[in-house]
Amino acid sequence: MKNQVPKPLLDYPKLGDWLKVTPEKKLVFFSGRVELGQGNITALIMMISDELGIEPEKISLQTARTDMTPNEGFTAGSMSIVHGGQSLRSAVATLRQQILNISASRLGVDALELNLSNGQILQKGSFCFSIDEVLDQIDLSSEIAAGAKIKEPSQRWVEFREIERVDLLERMTGAPFVHDMIEEGMLFGAPVHPANMYSKLLTLDVIALSKRPGVIKVVQDGSFVGVLATSQRFALEAAEWAREKSEWKEIDGKIENPISHLVSQSHDFEIVSETGDVNKNSGEWHELTVSRPYIFHGSIGPAAAVAKWENERLTVWTHSQGVFQLRDALAGVFETAEENITVIHKAGSGCYGHNGADDAALDAAILAREVEGIPVKVIWSRYDEFHAAPMGAAMSTKSRAHLDQDGYITAFDVEVTSVPHSSRPGTGGTPNLRSAVLIKNSKLPAKSPDVPAMRGGGAERNAVPSYDFGPVRVKKRLVHDLPFRASALRSLGAYNNVIVNEGLIDEIAHRNGEDPLAFRIKHCVDDRSKELLLRLDSETKRYKENLKESQGWGVGYARYKGISGLCAVFVNVTVDEGVVVDNVVSVSDVGEAISPDGVKNQIEGGIVQSISWTLKEAVKTDGLSTTVDSWFDYPIIKFSEIPSLNTILIERPSEKPLGAAEISQGPAGAAVSNAVRHALGVRITELPITREAIINSLLSNEI
Repeated sequence: MKNQVPKPLLDYPKLGDWLKVTPEKKLVFFSGRVELGQGNITALIMMISDELGIEPEKISLQTARTDMTPNEGFTAGSMSIVHGGQSLRSAVATLRQQILNISASRLGVDALELNLSNGQILQKGSFCFSIDEVLDQIDLSSEIAAGAKIKEPSQRWVEFREIERVDLLERMTGAPFVHDMIEEGMLFGAPVHPANMYSKLLTLDVIALSKRPGVIKVVQDGSFVGVLATSQRFALEAAEWAREKSEWKEIDGKIENPISHLVSQSHDFEIVSETGDVNKNSGEWHELTVSRPYIFHGSIGPAAAVAKWENERLTVWTHSQGVFQLRDALAGVFETAEENITVIHKAGSGCYGHNGADDAALDAAILAREVEGIPVKVIWSRYDEFHAAPMGAAMSTKSRAHLDQDGYITAFDVEVTSVPHSSRPGTGGTPNLRSAVLIKNSKLPAKSPDVPAMRGGGAERNAVPSYDFGPVRVKKRLVHDLPFRASALRSLGAYNNVIVNEGLIDEIAHRNGEDPLAFRIKHCVDDRSKELLLRLDSETKRYKENLKESQGWGVGYARYKGISGLCAVFVNVTVDEGVVVDNVVSVSDVGEAISPDGVKNQIEGGIVQSISWTLKEAVKTDGLSTTVDSWFDYPIIKFSEIPSLNTILIERPSEKPLGAAEISQGPAGAAVSNAVRHALGVRITELPITREAIINSLLSNEI
């Protein structure tokens, strides 16, 4: 297999950028990636272990912190293994070759006669010595060769094929989260977040606030207000009191219905992808429009951070997806050099994209600045999480498909209208942190240009269908004037775009009297897609043949970002008082699966989350703000509602890894939407598919 240089190695080409040898002759490896609960650290350790030939339990992996590890950007987009893992694999291959060369010189033999297994140097299967004896001779200044001889697929996974999650026991029985951190002398902080980040503080009785139970100090900087207290409870109670007693000047303009506002825009679309003239075809056109509302991340724990200032230097512990980008943003807010700030990743209790982690880090840093040398922990309230954190973007997609006389789709035209799908720290050269707008020396965010096409796109992600449809055109219209804060949420625009595209394909298949799966298969030209869909078809025949009244089935398929993992999902549903997903069968292809169990976990997690989005989740808004205060106002899927899951993985060890974490959201949402259409004969085009939405669609269909 031809070896390619992974992108991070271009910025960090030295062996010492990726590992060090301790005085005790122990190997410590570095990764700029972070563990968000997806199990990627386990997979990275497996890759190191397999490539080097050393037991996993002997490997130490240091994840993202700005004073030690490579800057690999955000841990997002299913790229941890694709880029980060491949970089480590090349670094370890270079290390292994050095160890073998040093050992060969010591033994006076050719390096080809030696092997490295279980941390031992072997010559024709016989033990020579442990690699510990040669580690002090490793040249960490050497470059990781472009032709680093990583193991061939046939040589991999002879040992250590699957290991337990390295972080699982601590997550279940320990205190691994930034929320759990306790330091000597620690104070607890809480911000007083207004309903909108552009609000200006008019009045607040700061003296009365300072006398609330447990309050040590009230911090005010412009319209930013926060409290420092002796406990988390006292901090949150004081902040809630202040929020109820304060008065704010709101910005002008109110949005009654975000989706209606989006689709009413009249400015021009931008063509972001075009493979031919879609209008050269004459014949029958079909179209479908589907919209999704703003949705929350729904992490089980709210955003949190710990910060400490000492001698004008700031240290922050955070569950951010991008510690280097957060460091740069904090440097911009405090107008200090980046080297004066250290940002260390510490696990959070749930992450599906750009949530409130970075904002909580700034809140903690502003408060900690007032108590030099004392660590300050901020844990947002659920109110803060639902009012201050970025949300998944509202959007509407219209797709049109041309059908020729032979029943084939021969052109596809997509129009995406959306707010931007990313406002991460540093976007547009500004901090993009909530409280940075409130402080006296305000740092206003720039308009987000959305995620560029080279990174998979934002609103237009997966707008191009994963089939051979002839010419395809995708147009995008970004809307910036809504007052609600949106940013990256798992799969970005792919979720809605796959639902509308797969929904339109289903409508055409039903209209032609063709089986929806067979209709898809005949439009596939690549063998991997065909194999995936044929496998799904064979695995789901029994479900389709045994449907009861009020039940329906549906499928959805997409190759994520057009270049990453492939996923096809089948569901069958029962529609009665509401929609119940009974069974889910998925077939996925992520190339080389480093940890098959981990891949399946990610696919299943995406499916469950997508079911929740599709059937339940919608952020309620009123004017300038959300109106969600607690879980009672924002229902998500319950454990009792999780369907039976049959998760099938087509393993391709000779292929490059493609990523898995975000491949199932779109196909799962499309499968549920199509199954409801099959059960009712009516398609719900405004998500989520709630009981109310179904009744409204049935009534409008009767008129």
